[in-house]
Amino acid sequence: MNPEQILYPMAVLVGLTFAVLMRVPYVRFKAAFAGRVRARDFKLGESANVPPDVSLPNRNFMNLLELPILFYVICIVFYVTRTADTAAVWLAWSFVAFRAGHSFVHITYNNVFHRLIVYAVSCVVLAAMWVYWLARVAA
Repeated sequence: MNPEQILYPMAVLVGLTFAVLMRVPYVRFKAAFAGRVRARDFKLGESANVPPDVSLPNRNFMNLLELPILFYVICIVFYVTRTADTAAVWLAWSFVAFRAGHSFVHITYNNVFHRLIVYAVSCVVLAAMWVYWLARVAA
């Protein structure tokens, strides 16, 4: 197996992150043109005047910069140590799929229970990636 395959899920997650980032100004400007928010509502981040549907894409963007940092690190570790195999790549794609699912739920209908499920599964997959790498290195 080609160890470079571990980089593809990373690229897709980066793409998702940029897609959500592009949604942030779109939603904010749309709300501003409709008179729902003003520039001062964002002076120190997002004030209490910002409606939830306007702040949601930004919150999802922040989510994509928090936990996934551990994903990027483990993928790079798999690549650098040349320990990426089919199982590692499968786990990486699984993590990306669950993170995409989390973003979809969060930005669309935002059912907290559904969001929690996909988030929790993505956490388990990420932990499994780290345990799997440690087991491969220890073997």
